[in-house]
Amino acid sequence: MSVVFSFNHNIVLIASRVTSTLCVVFSKVLTQPPTVRPYFLHLETPKLTSRPLYSSNSEWFHEIRIGVFMNFRNPFFSTKTLPEPNIQFLRNKKQDSYRNPMFQDDGSSSVTSTPVQTFPSMSISPLTGSPYPWLKELKSEERGLCLIHLLLTCAKHVASGNFEHANIALDQISHLSSPEGDTMQRIASYFAEALANRILKTWPGIYKALHSTKIPFASDNILVRKMFFEYFPYLKVAFVITNQVIIEAMEGEKIVHVIDLNASEPTQWRALLRDLSARPEGPPHLRITGVHQQKEVLDQMARILIEEAEKLDIPFQFNPILSKIENLDFEKLNVKTGEALAISSVLQLHSLLAPEEVTPTTKDTNGISQKDLGNGYSPSQDTASSSPFSSSKIDSFLNSLRGLSPKVMIVAEQDSNHNKSSLMERLSESLYFYAALFDCLESTLPRTSMERLKVEKMLFGEEIKNIIACEGSERKERHEKLDKWVQRLDLSGFGCVPLSYYALLQARRLVQGYSCDGCRIKEENGCVVMCWQDRPLFSVSAWKCRR
Repeated sequence: MSVVFSFNHNIVLIASRVTSTLCVVFSKVLTQPPTVRPYFLHLETPKLTSRPLYSSNSEWFHEIRIGVFMNFRNPFFSTKTLPEPNIQFLRNKKQDSYRNPMFQDDGSSSVTSTPVQTFPSMSISPLTGSPYPWLKELKSEERGLCLIHLLLTCAKHVASGNFEHANIALDQISHLSSPEGDTMQRIASYFAEALANRILKTWPGIYKALHSTKIPFASDNILVRKMFFEYFPYLKVAFVITNQVIIEAMEGEKIVHVIDLNASEPTQWRALLRDLSARPEGPPHLRITGVHQQKEVLDQMARILIEEAEKLDIPFQFNPILSKIENLDFEKLNVKTGEALAISSVLQLHSLLAPEEVTPTTKDTNGISQKDLGNGYSPSQDTASSSPFSSSKIDSFLNSLRGLSPKVMIVAEQDSNHNKSSLMERLSESLYFYAALFDCLESTLPRTSMERLKVEKMLFGEEIKNIIACEGSERKERHEKLDKWVQRLDLSGFGCVPLSYYALLQARRLVQGYSCDGCRIKEENGCVVMCWQDRPLFSVSAWKCRR
């Protein structure tokens, strides 16, 4: 088996000690009783590859190819004797940790391998009774490899309904992971929690009982999203580009109406007010319609923006709409004739990709209802591909937006494919995506930071849980790549507006002045893609209605 991984600079394997460290691990396992060999592989094929998982903050990034062939008998899965250990190195490569997805033995990229193929399958002992003393002796890089294998193995058992073995894998993950540890330990904690939640959803009574007393606090949600805005440059870049696109599109307009489909951050519109007040022809009459599901957020935004408009002596109105985006009543937007309309959607449209159930509940052969499957109580994959669902919600919403005839619309979305029906594919894709975000936080905040812990748990952890544990209409975090959004918006009658040189310049200047050294901005067909190293994370694009 050949496995490729990229590691942070503090856990990169040094060439001179790779063979000895891995062989020590193997020898420890081979000297254990057969029932405590949880991490190692029953190898059937000579080659399997993986994407780099996470990268360094330093100038050099290391790719390590580890070919592992072991010689032991696994009494649980097979008695096949495997070849002797063989460990190979790939030379260090510069600045390409997040670059392509797959690598073959000859170094060429592969787009045919599936995420499930990228990691080897692992044997799991059917007996419990951990902890295993030798787990505590693993080095950081060895622990990271074990956690990756265990997560993929656990997901495989969950997808197949083998909850006994999934439980064993989760137990082993618990001895290696920690929400306060290194990047891989933190990620593993939240993915393990998500997989456990998915298992629990097969017993709705237990799941509901465990969650019935949890009280969501709106103030906590507001606070953690404010932290995300402060500690990451990505939303700031989206807001800077959005404002620049609006200013350029509204040149010479006397009445401007901006609809914000995620009205959570007044800082963006305060900056727009200041920019409009500096126009040579004078400021327009500005009306902002803010859509949000929390009243206190809208009240705060109204207060801040009205005060700012009074200071700048700009005619201004704020129209708050208390609603979730999927329940938005377009009549309340109150778009008037003669207004130049701009629409801003930041990290919102993906939630409308969830399918809508259109048929009554029916039972399958295992007694699990299609409604339950749609709500995530499925040990396997999303039922949207096998059950009668309507996927017209996003199409209807985009058609309604086009019906408003906006002069420009700006869309910012996560740039990753978390909308696959297969659990294994979603886990693999989201593992890479959130590894990059966790790595970005690692470079910004210390491990002991409470702010970092809150962002990871209350924002990223909840998103991971929704991606992994939920199915059907309950799964809202259906992030897709930029090219998918380009196709979807094009089919809905929108044409892409290339971002101006000045918009790109502002975005790059903002990132250069930020403390995240690994943050990158790149242009892609007139759109902006924000990356951590070379790993795409978010995209921003501008659109207008085609005639």
